[in-house]
Amino acid sequence: MPTLRADISDVYVFRRGGRVPEFLQLRRTRAPLVGTWQPIMGHAREGETARATALRELKEETGLSPGSPGFLGMWSLDQVHPFYIAALDCICLSPRFAVEAAPAWIPILNEEHDAARWTPADDAASFVWPGQRAAVAEVLEILRGGVAERLLRVPLDNG
Repeated sequence: MPTLRADISDVYVFRRGGRVPEFLQLRRTRAPLVGTWQPIMGHAREGETARATALRELKEETGLSPGSPGFLGMWSLDQVHPFYIAALDCICLSPRFAVEAAPAWIPILNEEHDAARWTPADDAASFVWPGQRAAVAEVLEILRGGVAERLLRVPLDNG
C-alpha cells in the first residue's frame, strides 16, 4: 500500500508588468528532477506549517522574503496538488502558494538551482506538468480580483 505525505509546499512566484503575468522557473541541479524547470518546492521541517515552509523555501531558493523590497504579496491557492512518486510508492499532497515579486526583482539562487527564467503565463509548453499549468491558471484567476483575491491573501504580520 502506498504511503501518503503532505510535507511539500510549492511556491509560484510571478510578476506583472508585461502583456501577461510571468512566472519564475528554476532549473534544478538535483535528482530526481535534475535539469527540469520547476517552481519553488520544498519539504516541511518538523512542526513547520505549510505557510512557514513556503516562506522558508522562497528565501532559501531565491532570497525573497516578506519585508524585502521585491516582495509584494502572498496568496494560498485553493487546490492542493496530488501527485504520485513511483520510486517511493508515495502519494504526495502539496499545498501551493503564489507570491508576487516586483518587476525588477532578481532572484539569488542557492545550490539547488543553476538557472532562473521568467515564463509568460500563456506559454503552456514551459510548464511541464499538468499540475503546474493548473496552478498558473488558478493564480491568473486570483489576479482577476474579487473575492478570491481578498480571501486567499495570506496575512504576513505574524511571519
